[in-house]
Amino acid sequence: MKKRKPTVIDMFCGCGGLSRGFMDAGYEVLLGIDNNVDALKSFKENHGKAVAMDGDLFQNSTILQMASLTENKQIDLIIGGPPCQGFSLTGKRAEDDERNVLFKAMVNAVAFFQPKAFVLENVPGLATLYKGKAREAIIKEFSELGYTVNDQILFAPDYGVPQIRKRLFFVGLLNGEKFEFPKPVLTPDKYITCGEAISDLHDFSNNLGTEISEYQCPPNSEYQKKMRKKSTQLFNHVGTQHSDLVIDVISQVPEGGNHKDLPPGVGDSRKFNEAWTRYHRNKPSKTIDTGHRNHFHYEFNRVPTVRENARLQSFPDDFRFYGNKTQQYRQVGNAVPPLLGYHIGTKLKDYL
Repeated sequence: MKKRKPTVIDMFCGCGGLSRGFMDAGYEVLLGIDNNVDALKSFKENHGKAVAMDGDLFQNSTILQMASLTENKQIDLIIGGPPCQGFSLTGKRAEDDERNVLFKAMVNAVAFFQPKAFVLENVPGLATLYKGKAREAIIKEFSELGYTVNDQILFAPDYGVPQIRKRLFFVGLLNGEKFEFPKPVLTPDKYITCGEAISDLHDFSNNLGTEISEYQCPPNSEYQKKMRKKSTQLFNHVGTQHSDLVIDVISQVPEGGNHKDLPPGVGDSRKFNEAWTRYHRNKPSKTIDTGHRNHFHYEFNRVPTVRENARLQSFPDDFRFYGNKTQQYRQVGNAVPPLLGYHIGTKLKDYL
C-alpha cells in the first residue's frame, strides 16, 4: 500500500518558495494563501494540484474557507512566513504595527486544524526585537496550544543556497518532542558560489530575451545540473535595459566591490550600504532583495535577471514566475529559499 504523503497548508505563501522545498522533500501541498494575485498565480502553477486562495487573514471566516478548500482533509503541517515588515530592521519598527500580529492568524489556524507540527519563518531580527518580546509571544501562544516549540536562525549557505541569507525558524511539535534542526550540509570552504549558480546563463547581445527561451550553454557545475534537472526550457531570463550612464558606473565597480570602490563623483546618486554592489563569482551572492537596482552581475554590466536571482535563491529552473518583471523580482526576493524548506522538511519527516 502506498504511504500517504504528509499534507501541508502554506500561509502567507507568496510564490511558494518554502512550500516548494517541502514538496521536493515529499510532502503534499494542499493549499497556499496570500493576497497577491501574481504571486498566487506563480504558486498555483508550481505546486501540483494545490489550491491557491486569495484570502484575508484578518477575517475569522478565512479558516472555514481553508477547511472547505482542503476538503476537510487531515492537515499534518502548517507553514508560513507572516509579513516581516513590522519586525524587519529596514522598515519602521512600530510595536503596534498590525502586521506584527499577523502571526496570530497562524496561531488561529493551528488551533483549528491541530496539525502534528507547524513551521513559522521570519527575519532574524525578530528574535531580539522589543527585547525579545515578539519571540516570547510566538513561543507562548503556540505552547498554550500544546506545541513544544524550538527556534533557530539558519544560515542559507550552510544548506547549499548560493546566497548570504539568514532566516529565523520556529518549529513546533504536538507530540511533546523537541525538534532538532538539520545540521549544515556544507562547510564555508564548500559554499556554492555565484559562478557555480549562474555561469551557464547567457548574457544578451542583440536583444533582452523573452519569458521563455532556450539554454545557450551546457551546465558547468553540479548545482547547475541540479537546477536544470526537470527543465528543458529557460523561463524568466530577461535582461534589463540600462542607460549608458548606469552601464558606465557599473563597469567601474570591481568584482565583489560596491559604491565605496567608485572614483570620486561617480555614482553619487546612490551611496547607501548596498548601492552599486557587484557580485563575486567565487563567493555566494548578497541577500536577494525585492528590487532590482542595487546588485549587479559579477561579469556583465547589468542587474541579474529574475532567473539568475531565482537560482541564487535555490529555485529550480522548472519553477516559473508570473506577473510583470517587477512583480517577479518581488516574488523571488520575498521567498524563503526552497532548499531551506527542503532540509527542514526532510528532517521533520523523522517526527511526523
